Amino acid sequence: MNANRIEQIRDALQHALAPSVLEIEDDSHRHAGHAGARDGRGHFNVHVVSERFAGMAPLARHRAVYAALGTLMETDIHALSIRAHTPSEQG
Repeated sequence: MNANRIEQIRDALQHALAPSVLEIEDDSHRHAGHAGARDGRGHFNVHVVSERFAGMAPLARHRAVYAALGTLMETDIHALSIRAHTPSEQG
């Protein structure tokens, strides 16, 4: 089931942010039994590199990622760790 979630996350972020780098890690196994994980939603780490982040403050970048994921944040994702950069920041 989580492989499908990763693909949904990947599709949503690729569509909205056209990233040059997109890494998604399912970290749910480390949170088994955690109160927030009992509803079946997962814990994920994402690293997104996109030109669309240019000129955005870190908080705005995180909001853009949350907006791209839309209802997945309510139905499939319990916790999300975000690293969001522009290509020039990757140096």
